[in-house]
Amino acid sequence: MPELVFFCGTMDCGKSTLALQIEHNRSARGLQGMIYSRDDRAGEGKLSSRLGLVTDAVEVGDGQDLYSHLVDHLSQGGRADYVIADEAQFLAPEQIDQLARVVDDLSLDVYAFGITTDFRSKLFPGSQRLVELADRVEVLQVEALCWCGARATHNARTIGGVMVVEGAQVVVGDVTHSADEVGYEVLCRRHHRRRMTAATSRAAALSPDVLPVTSA
Repeated sequence: MPELVFFCGTMDCGKSTLALQIEHNRSARGLQGMIYSRDDRAGEGKLSSRLGLVTDAVEVGDGQDLYSHLVDHLSQGGRADYVIADEAQFLAPEQIDQLARVVDDLSLDVYAFGITTDFRSKLFPGSQRLVELADRVEVLQVEALCWCGARATHNARTIGGVMVVEGAQVVVGDVTHSADEVGYEVLCRRHHRRRMTAATSRAAALSPDVLPVTSA
């Protein structure tokens, strides 16, 4: 039976790499997939991993009906044996409903990949809807690590290495960035609560009189 599967984890745990691997394995067997993405680090219309792998994708726009897009593609002689949706946390809840309809009405497997929570540890609406609708939720087993060596469970937004907790939910960035740019870092829960990033921990070590900022 076709399924809607949600592969999730923190940033830097290999979600996009797995999406590309699934695409490679199926295309090597003569299958063709429809690949959707949104706000990929490599730019519009791309699905990329931090390992340097990249492939073309359909850039999902605001209000785009993914079910209708796929039906139109098929009706015009196109082929799709499965669907991959990367950066699925950025999709609207109604677009997740449309992916579920692809599974139910078109009998196609849909593989969605995304992070569950934002930099404030709040669920993305798209990820929440996937948890509600998916036939399976698979937490990726490649564990990202906090700077302290513990398993990273939270995504932190940083500016100049300092964690911030206010701002728009979606700001595109990466775990590799220059010092003054908006970036992201994965942290364990303890250090996310304390707002202690790798940079602020180093600063605290050099200045023992400066105490880290802690949350209530």
